[in-house]
Amino acid sequence: MAESSPSKQNLTFDPYEFLKIKLNPNGSLTRNYVVPTVPPSSDPNNSPPQPALSKDIILNASTKTSIRLFIPNPPPASSSGKLPLILYFHGGGFIMYHPSSLIFHQSCSTFAAEIPVVVASVDYRLTPEYRLPAAYDDAVESLLWLKSQAQNPNESDPWIRDHVDFTKCFLMGNSAGGNIAYFTSLRALDLDLSPIKIEGLLLNSPFFGGVQRTESELRLINDHILPLPAGDLMWTLSLPEGADRDHVYCNPTVSDVVYGEKIGQLPRTFINGYGGDPLVDKQKEVAKILEAHGVPVEPYFCEDGHHAVEIFDRSKAQALVDYVKKFILSTVPPQSSM
Repeated sequence: MAESSPSKQNLTFDPYEFLKIKLNPNGSLTRNYVVPTVPPSSDPNNSPPQPALSKDIILNASTKTSIRLFIPNPPPASSSGKLPLILYFHGGGFIMYHPSSLIFHQSCSTFAAEIPVVVASVDYRLTPEYRLPAAYDDAVESLLWLKSQAQNPNESDPWIRDHVDFTKCFLMGNSAGGNIAYFTSLRALDLDLSPIKIEGLLLNSPFFGGVQRTESELRLINDHILPLPAGDLMWTLSLPEGADRDHVYCNPTVSDVVYGEKIGQLPRTFINGYGGDPLVDKQKEVAKILEAHGVPVEPYFCEDGHHAVEIFDRSKAQALVDYVKKFILSTVPPQSSM
């Protein structure tokens, strides 16, 4: 490695073993998940009571994608007005997890209950079986699905029809999901989504990179959550064949060149990051690019914390919920009840 670094990389480190994955001869992955999955819970009388109700609906049968919907439990009365909607993209380096993965199911339940909002968590196709831009394609399809729900109330899901204010929609993603939310919002600029209105973009510890190492990557090369070789492997398995980390999907400086002034059309954006995350310098770079194009940005960068800290630290998890709630309610104030 050409760069000098404050800490030396562990040369015996096996990123496949660390991520608990195995690359098969046909190019697919065997994933040995340590995070359990949970079924949806749509019965408000279940014991113990759930903070939010949830159910799965098919997005595209041919690509085997779906959406897990979450609404507060109990659902709000019609007299209290309809709720904003978060279209949510889970993390996992593009290669792992699902809306039913416990950590993401719990996060979406908490958002739905505490903000309150309706959450539509997208089960996009994973890499390397379906390399990028497949996940972006699925995300755009979920936006078009939402548009069809708004346009066809007689055929839409009752939870969506009865509880969603389609003029108050947000795209949100965690880690790789933050990357997906960012590029989906850029693609959405070319779509007629009426009557859907995207009011904001929420990026929690978004996953970006580049060939040139940042100071935070070098400082945290052997990070216990996202060591550099593991992050590199995720990009190798996710980017189009033959691409390096200076591809537009990975490097925000390149995406700035590719999308240019279009970035300035993005909605108000929240970016959350932590000083102990190897990705934090790239996250700050994204914030600066957005600000340079005139996008209103609400950055929250803590000196402490690490990548995915909300999974392990309840106070950080609650702080994220509070930040997201503040951002959404300040962007689209709730309707006053009659």
